[in-house]
Amino acid sequence: MTLTRRRRVTLVVLLVAVLLAVPGISYARALTAPGSATLGMRTVDWIRAHGGNPVINAIENWYYTRHQPSTGAPDPASLPQVTVTKKAPDSAPPPRLPTLPGVPALPGESVWTPGRTDANGRPLIYTSYLRPDPQHQSVVAGVAWMRAGGSTAHLVAGTVQPGGPAWAGNAAVPWQDVPQLVATFNSGFKMADIHGGFYLNGQYARPLLDNQASVVIDKQGRITVGAWNRDVALSADTVAVRQNLEMIVESGRPVAGLSRNPSGRWGSPKNQLQYTWRSGLGVDAHGNLIYVAGHHMNLQMLAAALTAAGAQRGMQLDIHDGMASFASWNSGTPAKLLPSMSRSAWRYTYPDQRDFIYLTAR
Repeated sequence: MTLTRRRRVTLVVLLVAVLLAVPGISYARALTAPGSATLGMRTVDWIRAHGGNPVINAIENWYYTRHQPSTGAPDPASLPQVTVTKKAPDSAPPPRLPTLPGVPALPGESVWTPGRTDANGRPLIYTSYLRPDPQHQSVVAGVAWMRAGGSTAHLVAGTVQPGGPAWAGNAAVPWQDVPQLVATFNSGFKMADIHGGFYLNGQYARPLLDNQASVVIDKQGRITVGAWNRDVALSADTVAVRQNLEMIVESGRPVAGLSRNPSGRWGSPKNQLQYTWRSGLGVDAHGNLIYVAGHHMNLQMLAAALTAAGAQRGMQLDIHDGMASFASWNSGTPAKLLPSMSRSAWRYTYPDQRDFIYLTAR
């Protein structure tokens, strides 16, 4: 081999090595980035970020639309344990949750369990579960009802999401707030998968867009949900706004078109048909906050669960296994809303890659 040819071969080998090394370094950084995401979650996020979003969406649509939930009763292990307690001193408990017509109720189904209380002994949070679809009776939706004005809400930026400027804090519940926790729960889709924006303490990760479903927190820590510049808007009192797709519940009813997803109002095409983990957030007629999450739900089931729980306005949050996380806190101890939620109840007390919301007792 001549010297010139050897140099050419060496250059080709070096070029191939560089081409392989660059994505390898990027992937290694994704695997070692701060946060509690699993190897699988980090890998999927990395593939999406490097041009693989259409492939991942196609795989998810193929898999989740072909694995419908059972029509029979749910696995008993998927049901939360209901603690029987004496009646809490409460002048305005949540309305009774509905059960499926003509179907015998399961143990603890639609029965509210009070959680952390305020200084007067009134519960700040109640949890329960219901079944939102008579055609798929195995589907269980966990429900949390949080009293308006009883807690202070906080939005926290993650180590990766929403991106943008440097955010205050370390992507976890501040240690001094842990003793006062009422609830911790997940936020919405990754910013790359939505059109809307993110605002926190005067900084934007992305601009806020009209009509996008929005979680809004003000300086008093009050939290609500609504369509941007229709139900809610930016003011001098606004501290945080997290947008995610469009509303799925309005005026106490599911929004029309959820099964069709026209113009991608609720994410990528056909994702609304996937039977997967879904979570949502809404407010009732009195401003009380309602969180709902469950496995094997399509978008219509999620909207049905929110309305059954009393939501007048509601939006979808994050979806898929490991993304829906809710813990109710009482005396410094967390409990998952549903036992089948895969992430730890302590999840947000450690730095997390995704932004999230937590509530503290006033």
